[in-house]
Amino acid sequence: MTVTRFAPSPSGRLHLGHAFSAALGHHRARDAGGKFRLRIEDLDPSRCKPEFVEGIYEDLAWLGLDWDEPVLVQSRRTPAYQAALDSLKARGLAYACFCTRADIAQSLTAPHGDAATSYPGTCRGLPDDPARRASTPHSWRLDSARALEFAGLPSWTEEDGRTFAAKASDIGDAILARKDAPASYHLSCVIDDAASGVTMVVRGGDLRPSTPIQRLLQALLGLPEPAYLHHALIAHEDGRRLAKRDLAPTLAAMREAGADGPALAADVLAGKLPLGFGFSDA
Repeated sequence: MTVTRFAPSPSGRLHLGHAFSAALGHHRARDAGGKFRLRIEDLDPSRCKPEFVEGIYEDLAWLGLDWDEPVLVQSRRTPAYQAALDSLKARGLAYACFCTRADIAQSLTAPHGDAATSYPGTCRGLPDDPARRASTPHSWRLDSARALEFAGLPSWTEEDGRTFAAKASDIGDAILARKDAPASYHLSCVIDDAASGVTMVVRGGDLRPSTPIQRLLQALLGLPEPAYLHHALIAHEDGRRLAKRDLAPTLAAMREAGADGPALAADVLAGKLPLGFGFSDA
């Protein structure tokens, strides 16, 4: 059975790009007689607001998109993330990182730093220290070298038949959890996709770079491998990608202006976009 999902973060109102991704995932599931799941990615309390959760429900209903219950809400899933993190720690695949964002930024601009590396590995292999052991890490990171020894370099095939083979540089010592968040995007995504039985991940092409680390985590945690469909992005006519932070025109504003939701969903699926918008490769 085909199971897809739409997984927005309630940090603002949905825009046309969200409508395309949701409609595409809904279409792929319903056309195959499968299920369409909804996930609320609300692990960042500083950005996520209850009113935006309600807005997600309103916008999807207006588009004519229904979803199969239950809705998965990430803020209620802390025990599942902790169990996965504990499993990785127990096998020596995760380590405590005491670096702040400022520390990392400074190390990457130093003469010996590699600006192309997301994290220089400062805390990897630190000797045991009682004071450090008693302090709270800023984050927990994947020991990518050990992880790759255990599982090897991952690969995946897109729905269009293209096969991608990851390189070690695609992965790095990714953050798995922070002291202010029980799980990173990467860890929560693979845990929740498996919990919801997702068989096809439908998401924007801008998230394709996330796939190597997520495929590696799936292998390490014994989770099933879904198919992937990374779609083109909807952008402004001048090429700028739609983003909440840039106050992209919202679905709520389109609704208030008199647009027909189901017709809009059908149009974007057919590649017919409102004036001022176009598709952009990620």
